[in-house]
Amino acid sequence: MSSQNRIAVVTGAGSGIGQTCATALLKEGWQVVFVGRRADALQAAIAAAGADGVRAVAMPCDVGDEAAVNALFDSVQQRFGRLDLLFNNAGMGLPPKTPDEVGGAAWREVVNVNLNGAFYCLAAAFRLMKAQSPMGGRIINNGSISAHAPRPGSIAYTATKHAVSGLTKTAALDGRPWDIAVGQIDIGNAASEMTARMVQGVPQADGSVKPEPRMDLSAVAETFMAMVRLPLSANVLFTTVMATKMPYVGRG
Repeated sequence: MSSQNRIAVVTGAGSGIGQTCATALLKEGWQVVFVGRRADALQAAIAAAGADGVRAVAMPCDVGDEAAVNALFDSVQQRFGRLDLLFNNAGMGLPPKTPDEVGGAAWREVVNVNLNGAFYCLAAAFRLMKAQSPMGGRIINNGSISAHAPRPGSIAYTATKHAVSGLTKTAALDGRPWDIAVGQIDIGNAASEMTARMVQGVPQADGSVKPEPRMDLSAVAETFMAMVRLPLSANVLFTTVMATKMPYVGRG
């Protein structure tokens, strides 16, 4: 199937990693559904894609709302007839806090977006990919370095990202009979609004505060597209892309 006939859904597409990866898909001819909470941010992201934006559509959705997610994927099926790729990218974190400072409401908010939302989207994508002809497709979850090693004061974010790894492994197994390839991209210190504070300095495991190197978002897009371009008979289950000098290997 040519890229021009392939349909992708990217969550958290209004900025940062999601926008960059959605734009990379557009450049290779994909039709891309930009998903996020804010319609204005989605429209701005599509406009920034220039002429390629003609193959994009904005569909605002709160991924933490199961009914809204099901309606979103119903709209995708009705409009395009199939789904070939889901990038499960939407996520959020909290300011650094120890567990006793987080509180149940904040904890549930992070879990609802990062874990519940990822599951709702993955489950809805499975439903479409199992039923379509030709069947199958690819799902890529955004795991993060925190799926492997925590930062200080990040219990909600880290717990949900560890859980995303469980989603990836189980869905990769469950998707085999329907040619659904599920993988995970773990991204460290990409230059975006979310990581701007790293330039000034962020808490380290030894109690110090130090600036950390960041990589350009283009490195994330290139890694993501390498996963996307694979045939469904091949899958990158986990891959890590990070700034070469960031304190991850040997962290702590």
